[in-house]
Amino acid sequence: MNQLDFGFGALEAEFWRLVFVMTRVGAAIVAAPLFGTASVPPQVRVMVAGGFAVLICAWTPVAAPAELLSLAGLVAVAGEVLVGLSLGFVLQLAFAGPVIAAEIIGGGMGMTMATAVDPNSGSQSPALGQYFAVVVTLIFLALGAHLQWFALIIESYRVFPPGETWIGAERLARVPAYATMMFTTAVLIALPVSLVLFVVQIVTGIISRSAPALNLFALGLPAGVLAGIAGLIAAAPVLTDQVTGLITNAIGAVSGLLAP
Repeated sequence: MNQLDFGFGALEAEFWRLVFVMTRVGAAIVAAPLFGTASVPPQVRVMVAGGFAVLICAWTPVAAPAELLSLAGLVAVAGEVLVGLSLGFVLQLAFAGPVIAAEIIGGGMGMTMATAVDPNSGSQSPALGQYFAVVVTLIFLALGAHLQWFALIIESYRVFPPGETWIGAERLARVPAYATMMFTTAVLIALPVSLVLFVVQIVTGIISRSAPALNLFALGLPAGVLAGIAGLIAAAPVLTDQVTGLITNAIGAVSGLLAP
């Protein structure tokens, strides 16, 4: 017998249905930023996935496979995981764009040695990356994008009902297309500050060439840091607009995965 039976009848059937629905929601939460960070305890993720699974079970006629632990049941579970990871990975790309821009700007400012632990990935990231991550998080929550994303997860059960969860190469090709947009946005975010830093480096080089007695490192590093901070302040509206567009496109990309 492939289905575990504890002798609770209909109650047990609803339990397995709940666990099956939690698979897609849990995979999306693990793959997404904010909710899937290392700082969020696994117990919290399970509770959030369980809460949404209860609502989905009440709102949609989702049915678990008759034999969940059979080969067909495990294939259905793998399909649920595939859909969930795809929906969460697109948001992960959106949050990675500003961090890439921070790498570019930090290199121009000479602050590559100033690193901190990134709470999203648990790895080392530039200090500017933390600032950009906070900005992206605030804008993401202020736009209500997290609510739209959860609504798209629920909508995915209508587009990809259990047993028909093969996304297909045509839909998966939209994820690399959004990744291209993410890299373009990262360059646009870093471009204004990088131009300011480029000009400062040229001026610093001319001054050091004109007066060789000056210490280039003692002059160039403070000038680069001050110019970078000034450039970040001046380019704050550009950063806000680009991040807003990036998040809007991310939600559109998630919606595009569900489009026919």
